[in-house]
Amino acid sequence: MKKETADQTGYEHVEHTFGPVYDRQSRILILGSMPSVKSREQQFYYGHPQNRFWKVLSAVLGEAEPDSIDDKKAFLLRNHVALWDVIESCDIIGSSDSSIRNVKGNDMQRILDTAQISTIYLNGGKAYELFIKYCRPMIKGRELLLVKLPSTSPANAAWQLDRLTKAWREALQKF
Repeated sequence: MKKETADQTGYEHVEHTFGPVYDRQSRILILGSMPSVKSREQQFYYGHPQNRFWKVLSAVLGEAEPDSIDDKKAFLLRNHVALWDVIESCDIIGSSDSSIRNVKGNDMQRILDTAQISTIYLNGGKAYELFIKYCRPMIKGRELLLVKLPSTSPANAAWQLDRLTKAWREALQKF
């Protein structure tokens, strides 16, 4: 893992150091903004124990919540879900989406050229905003439905688990 160093303002330059999860059978793509500190330490998505991503997606898809990274990958692929983040690299303070600056977006063509993705779900407003600005312009020749979902982050305390699950279920039932 690449060493992150903070400047005097608390910003660190962070590079996304683990790849997307997808295969040819993936039908939807869920994108976060940038992995949290805990996720970067674990080298996998939604690693903070208070992030509700795995709880919500498990409830929506009607499966038990996966534990290990291998179980999480198998869970995603079995359900035809691709998972990645909008940002390849940025400057950030800790895990704070509101502090993100100097963004380089991930090249979504990597997934879109392999899988038959028709809908991209953005996990939170910041992921949506950054996708529109940095990734959407790179996508060539594809009509994709973009859906902004309420964030599963613990920072989104206004959304209790049941309300969050209901919103995600309603959005993903089209898939």
